[in-house]
Amino acid sequence: MKTIAQQTLSFKVIALFLGLAAFTIACDDNNPIIPPVGLQAVTVQNLIADTIIGITPGVPPFGGMPYGAGKFTFYSLETNSIIPSTDSATNRWDLGFRGTTIISNSGSSGPGQGGAFVWTGLFADLKSIPADSTFRVDAAPNYAIPVGSGRSWYTYSQAEQLVRPIPGKILVIRTSSGKFAKVEILNYYKGGVTPAVTEPDSVKYKLQRHYTFRYTFQPNGSREF
Repeated sequence: MKTIAQQTLSFKVIALFLGLAAFTIACDDNNPIIPPVGLQAVTVQNLIADTIIGITPGVPPFGGMPYGAGKFTFYSLETNSIIPSTDSATNRWDLGFRGTTIISNSGSSGPGQGGAFVWTGLFADLKSIPADSTFRVDAAPNYAIPVGSGRSWYTYSQAEQLVRPIPGKILVIRTSSGKFAKVEILNYYKGGVTPAVTEPDSVKYKLQRHYTFRYTFQPNGSREF
């Protein structure tokens, strides 16, 4: 009769054998282990984009216009972080935000492999970048993401002094490293809430240029989301 110690050892040997057998089967070329890829949308709130510091003298259209310091906020979609302006000439960032202008790290804006185009549809429905898509690069003053009311992601009402994202406009981004992401601008005002039309312009100016957006980044280099 086997002792308890011998029985325990036998169980361990059997378990080890079964484990090795399972590992061998799983690693066989006909049964590759493919870990599931679950891409999550990341939401960025209150990203400052050259906030208003003054109003030009006079009245519109030649004066009375708000202005900032003229500086971009640089952002990495790959690392989900703000990149210092001292690195603006590097490939560390993917997008730059200044007022309603969004630049990509490409062409005249930076040394990266970036680019972009605007896709029309729901964020969740963009599961694969179409094979015939053309990524534009920046060539200031013309950018891959066009600037101007109704030209890409927003509309601007001069009468109301408000900027509103256009529903169903998705920014498809080729990052500085040549990978891909999709971005949806959700709001342009601090706290993610557009001021009421009745708010004074001074309040609208103070609250604007604070982006809320969501994005999905594909780290494996494919065009699938």
